[in-house]
Amino acid sequence: MSFLRGSENYVWCTTSVLGKGATGAVFQGVNKNNGEPVAVKTFNQLSHMRPHDVQMREFEVLKKVKHENIVKLLAIEEEQDGRGKVIVMELCTGGSLFNILDDPENTYGLQENEFLLVLEHLTAGMKHLRDNNLVHRDLKPGNIMKFISEDGTTTYKLTDFGAARELQEEEQFVSLYGTEEYLHPDMYERAVLRKPVGKSFGATVDLWSIGVTLYHVATGQLPFRPYGGRRNKETMFYITTKKASGVISGTQTTENGPIEWTRDLPSNCQLSMGLRKLVTPLLAGLLEVDPHRIWTFERFFSEVQTVTSTKPVHIFHVNKAASIKVFLKPEEKYEHLQTYICEQTSVVAESQILLHKDTLLLSEIDENTLGKNYPETTAEVPLMLFNKNNNNVSMAPEPEIPKFPVFPNIVSVENDASQAKTACSVGHVVKRRVEALCAASVLCGACVTRWGALLAVRLAAVAARAHALAAHAARLHDAARALDLAAAAAAALAPRATTAAPAAAWAAPAALVAQEAEALRAAAAALRTRHAAAALRADWDDALLHAPCPGELRLHVRARTLVERLRESWQHLVRDRATRSLTYNDEQFHVLERITVAETGRRARALLQRAAPLARARADAIADWYKVAQTVFLQTQILDKDVAGGELKVLALAARLQDAERSARALLHDAQLSATKESPAQREENAGRAGAASGAGGALGVAAGGAGVRALLAAHDDVAAAVSCSSALVARLLQLTADAAP
Repeated sequence: MSFLRGSENYVWCTTSVLGKGATGAVFQGVNKNNGEPVAVKTFNQLSHMRPHDVQMREFEVLKKVKHENIVKLLAIEEEQDGRGKVIVMELCTGGSLFNILDDPENTYGLQENEFLLVLEHLTAGMKHLRDNNLVHRDLKPGNIMKFISEDGTTTYKLTDFGAARELQEEEQFVSLYGTEEYLHPDMYERAVLRKPVGKSFGATVDLWSIGVTLYHVATGQLPFRPYGGRRNKETMFYITTKKASGVISGTQTTENGPIEWTRDLPSNCQLSMGLRKLVTPLLAGLLEVDPHRIWTFERFFSEVQTVTSTKPVHIFHVNKAASIKVFLKPEEKYEHLQTYICEQTSVVAESQILLHKDTLLLSEIDENTLGKNYPETTAEVPLMLFNKNNNNVSMAPEPEIPKFPVFPNIVSVENDASQAKTACSVGHVVKRRVEALCAASVLCGACVTRWGALLAVRLAAVAARAHALAAHAARLHDAARALDLAAAAAAALAPRATTAAPAAAWAAPAALVAQEAEALRAAAAALRTRHAAAALRADWDDALLHAPCPGELRLHVRARTLVERLRESWQHLVRDRATRSLTYNDEQFHVLERITVAETGRRARALLQRAAPLARARADAIADWYKVAQTVFLQTQILDKDVAGGELKVLALAARLQDAERSARALLHDAQLSATKESPAQREENAGRAGAASGAGGALGVAAGGAGVRALLAAHDDVAAAVSCSSALVARLLQLTADAAP
């Protein structure tokens, strides 16, 4: 019997089965002309018994659709031995989504990035069908293929359009197609329960199937599971039709037992809490039996567009030593980010301190920056979240890990393969948990580095600011003293002109401001010296002597190695199951593989039991460091506010001295006029007074260089120039005194 079959341009082998269905099978084949691998769909006798228009429908649908998320039609040819037409399609080497979900790695659903890829591509393919007024009617993971291109990128594509047909938005159909677990309850009632209900169906039956498929992809399980599975058909129908609105799962764990209803995705699925908040309403809208409640295709497409256009923001919550992820919509702003963070961490907006690399997030964006313009983050380089009102660090309790199975004493190729698969699934759970612990420990170290860098910059900035403040206050003090002396000299030259408005004393208040500024400078310098980045880092390094990082010990790499061993043993036992009967030698190797699975599982469990205490010790170490670091941060904030207050005092004093200088200049002018009218004896007397008043020297006046606190302190050269000008004014006073002498 030959297994080789062909058409005009293609050949395939019936032993290379890619998939089988009720009406045919798909085989891997090859193009005779260029050797390109392809997928060939053939049809069996049952298919040929269908009406001719039904047989031709799949060909017509495939000719009509052309989209990157629908398997590409290459040719429709006649089989050489006259068995009918075959459909030649592009080969999707990644296999079907059903087979991917059947892998032990995905027992609890796909990883988040892969799930989002499936969601985006499935939706795009369905939108193309609806744009062409087509309904698929058999959507399920087995009919979604993974295509891996030459550059390694993944594209998911819809396939198997044997049940597809053209259907307008309001049009109905009565024929029955689909796989029962994914069937809309109305179709299930007729097709599976065989009840003679006079119902017709619309395109929305695809929406229910999409909802079941997405739940399966997200969790690795079907949403509605009666005890006993398919054989318990009445309970299945009861679950899907009696569930309340918003319920996305119903499970019966014991025979005739109660139904456990849930409105949320299970905690063991691999989606982050942030994504679950977006996906759960999506599933609830699709899994509605009430035709008035179920979403429309337009609503579904719109909501998926919203989900897939969000910007993921990776965050490391230091107080819990745990990573979280939030999703910002393109037009959302900082207040939304704070709200999403609070929902997952309970850290209120007012207490959140967010670092991006070595700087505060709000120094790179403002509160009105749109989500689409936020800086990129990754799991390895996330934002760091600190709580300004809480310096405690405590890791959450370890989540419960499934137990590794125990092989029975009796060897059974069927049962052993199943047990090995379960062990492999648990191994992947353990691996992911060890990886999370190692990643959290590494991020604890990164947190110390980044927070230390921020503190170093802030300490240096406040120290420099306080130093500049002290210098400017000292200059003002000198100017105030000079102003007092000059005012006295001017009064001596023209005593009659100043008796009505006696001069104010500026040196004393300026001295107080200078003393306060000097105290702030000393405090800032001391704080910077005492808590420099190196000093804080030294405290952390000392703590690490008792808390080595599990990541640096490469425990996550060991976990991956152990999982690979479990997979190899599982695949060995699967091959043994395929042979059914084992020779004596094969059975001995089979027993050894069982021992390998058990021992590898034990080692994986021990590895997790080692990683968890190390990670907790690391969290305890960062807790001790964080108490000091947060205190320094708050001290820096307080000192910064005090310096700002000092700057305001200096600004106010500078403005008052500037007014006083103008008054002094006016007095000088009056004194000059008065001196020209006085007798020689009077000029001699006034000159003596002025000389005595100006004996200490000094400078007169001050100019405020700027429109605000920052501008004043930045105008160092302007202030210096103003002091120089004031000195010249004093010199003029002295010269005038000399001129007045006889």
